[in-house]
Amino acid sequence: MSETQSTCCYCGVGCGVIIEHEGDRIIGVRGDPEHPANFGRLCTKGSTLHLSAAPETLAVRARHPQMRPHRDAPRSRCDWDTALDHVADRFAAIIAEHGPDAVAFYGAGQLLTEDYYVFNKLAKGLIGTNNLDTNSRLCMSSAVAGYKMSLGADAPPCSYADIDHADCLFITGSNTAFAHPIAFRRIEDAREANPAMKLIVVDPRRTDTAEAADLFLPLLPGTDIALYNAMLHVMLWEGWIDTAYVDAHTEGFDALKKVVREYTPAMAAEICGLRKQDIETAAEWFATAKATLSLYCQGLNQYASGTHKNSALINLHLASGHIGRPGAGPFSLTGQPNAMGGREVGGLANLLSAHRDLSNPEHRAEVARFWGVDDVPAEPGKSAVELFQAVQDGHIKAVWIACTNPAQSMPHQALIHEALQRAELVVVQDAFAHTETCAYADVLLPATTWGEKDGTVTNSERRISRVRAAVPAPGEARHDWAIAADFARRLGARLGQAELAERLFAYDGPEAIWNEHRDSTAGRDLDITGLSYALLERDGPQQWPFPAGAAMGKIRLYEDSVYPTDSGRARFVATEYTATAETPSARYPLHLITGRLRDQWHGMSRTGLVARLYNHEAEPLLHMHADDLARRGLADGDIVRVKSRQGAVVLKVLAADTVRAGQCFLPMHWGGNAMAGTLGINALTPDAIDPYSKQPELKHAAVQVETFTRGHPVVAMRRIDTAQENPFEVMAQVREQLAPLPYASLTLTGRETPVVMLQSRVDIDEPALIAAVDAAFGLDDANRTLSYADRRRDIAKRARIDDDVLMAVRLVGETRAAEWLAQLMIVGASAAPMRRWLLAPVTQPPEGGPTRGKVICNCFDIAEDAIQAAFASGESLEQLQARTRCGTNCGSCLPELKRLKAHAPATA
Repeated sequence: MSETQSTCCYCGVGCGVIIEHEGDRIIGVRGDPEHPANFGRLCTKGSTLHLSAAPETLAVRARHPQMRPHRDAPRSRCDWDTALDHVADRFAAIIAEHGPDAVAFYGAGQLLTEDYYVFNKLAKGLIGTNNLDTNSRLCMSSAVAGYKMSLGADAPPCSYADIDHADCLFITGSNTAFAHPIAFRRIEDAREANPAMKLIVVDPRRTDTAEAADLFLPLLPGTDIALYNAMLHVMLWEGWIDTAYVDAHTEGFDALKKVVREYTPAMAAEICGLRKQDIETAAEWFATAKATLSLYCQGLNQYASGTHKNSALINLHLASGHIGRPGAGPFSLTGQPNAMGGREVGGLANLLSAHRDLSNPEHRAEVARFWGVDDVPAEPGKSAVELFQAVQDGHIKAVWIACTNPAQSMPHQALIHEALQRAELVVVQDAFAHTETCAYADVLLPATTWGEKDGTVTNSERRISRVRAAVPAPGEARHDWAIAADFARRLGARLGQAELAERLFAYDGPEAIWNEHRDSTAGRDLDITGLSYALLERDGPQQWPFPAGAAMGKIRLYEDSVYPTDSGRARFVATEYTATAETPSARYPLHLITGRLRDQWHGMSRTGLVARLYNHEAEPLLHMHADDLARRGLADGDIVRVKSRQGAVVLKVLAADTVRAGQCFLPMHWGGNAMAGTLGINALTPDAIDPYSKQPELKHAAVQVETFTRGHPVVAMRRIDTAQENPFEVMAQVREQLAPLPYASLTLTGRETPVVMLQSRVDIDEPALIAAVDAAFGLDDANRTLSYADRRRDIAKRARIDDDVLMAVRLVGETRAAEWLAQLMIVGASAAPMRRWLLAPVTQPPEGGPTRGKVICNCFDIAEDAIQAAFASGESLEQLQARTRCGTNCGSCLPELKRLKAHAPATA
């Protein structure tokens, strides 16, 4: 076995990992104890990275180039020359006829910095279009715009080390415990070391993060600005403003004071749905602490007023002087592993290399000189939502999509799918061929992914880490930067610029690209001219800025209170509260909030390959308050249709006490692959965008929820012996049969042995559809299955046992046994004791079935029922951990364990 240091490919914490590998196989992963972002810790997602690279996942990998002769034909395998020559011919023809802005590129925060740089140069330097945007627009662009508007540069001023020095933590718009678990472990450590530390959490939902708060502010969705302005109002009234700092280092405070004097705590309490006293307490804790650190994420960013939400929060830091000191400052938690690196190289439609602005003529001239091209186009490029709207209306003819899945992640999915269908040419460059977007690819280019790539990424605290390859790429997959450079040279020849293209893209590896990027930062706010691959190899990850001659990067920015603005002062931004883009109405009366699950990430193209990561929340569920369920005559587990102004989805409802009445919650991860026959959760979200950042309001929609009664309930399950068959091939076969169904949840469950699970509704008089499900689940051989049918009651069931192990089940019309049957499959126990109960309508067989509830601790497979039983018996959390080890490895389950203990019934 060999070991290779690299980084995790999930969130922006940027954890270091050590990849264990043998030959061309990744066989394990553990946290890197030397990496300063995590010091050896990994969350439940990071600690299962090796399982996402298991041999069976090759079934969904893109391993060879593919293309189709026309849109209605299937893709077939081809060689790289054929694929890239075809795309170069088509791009050149479109550019010649319609101009360079008729083509576009759409990338991802999962690309490495080197990949980003080449794509940016390809679009803006060779083709002459600024139509290059990425999915970072969907998550971090309002944080970028807020930093630039208030502080002058896209530069998070804080570091993770500041968590240890804070006396007050203000977490807003972030379920840190789920979205950035390793950062939350650091918060837990800091609170234990400093019991006097105050934790304020602002969130419409009572999340696991909120459960840990000393003060929880469950504001109404989108009302953040009213809250922050009211807090500033209290600070002014009570004299908690650092007037010396404001006078010496800021500007615009008088204009802001005129605005916030109207935002009394009573007024804000009514707008936000909060208690006036809680707003006053939050203001006091924030202002009077020795050091206050804010942590925030998509709850601020993913609104049509996201930029002003960010600036309103930064206003609090500037007014109280909580910035530029240990433990103090506004700290945006980046959503993706390299959204920061992409911004550094100009990988958005409004940016250029090294944080230069496209709108600045001097900046465009600097980049043109640096690249050795005549000019960089001045016309702004299309941001993400605008880009796909332009594809849909025919202004953009060809779109190249790299390392992202807009057919799942973009808002207003009906428009996105229509755009991809209407485009003249869709090129998809991805490591995974099973994403919803790949279905639209006219040309599919196989790319490398985690464990196979070499380059750099930058995390939330401006820390640059090396990404290293542990194993070779499968099949003919190539690195993203190499694909883009090869294409650029071919396109350049067709555009009559062969010599220029050869010079611009003459890279012999990622280090040459990174060195060019580094040189472009000289004198800029993110100057990294003192860094090199060699230094990163020798000294480990480093923070920027790191100019030539520096001994180390900066831990925190603005310690000298000088800001990168024309005046050198930070700017107060006068912000007013505005309602969400979609306000509830009589037709759409409920607030829908979207967010993250603990064990899934983004569109699930990777985490969705790991069966155990479904065990915490196994399927798409609408979390809804009991009062709202009762008003609609609904019960926990019912199937409902959720409708918004954009679209509709059908899924199961979950009674939840984490949302208040009038609100409901959906995890953002579920797309058309898991919700077969629909476009996924983002069919509901609007494409309204922030006017400054162009970030869409993915966080909120107005919806109606109604019962869905069509058909009869269906549950089908199949245990997969991965030595003989592939779970993803089975899922693909099932998915082909489900297109006509309005409701179908197709997921995995299990641990070492995966179980494919389908939940749907069909009519009993659809024998062809039921037969297709039986064929996909291995239940089509009457000689090998137990069968029961009662047409009078519309019930039909089948079960298959091989070598005394339950291998497959299909239940139609009555599904009460589904949970314990699934668990019997997962554990692979003898089916003999349960044989006569397999098709019975019982939630638990008399012999005692192996039901357990959802898995809380994925590391050690400890389920909720066992944990609740332990707490009910009087066992302490410490005793439970000593006995079962739950919560002692990655720690992702610790917040939930503490919550379960706090809510456990008192023992005699």
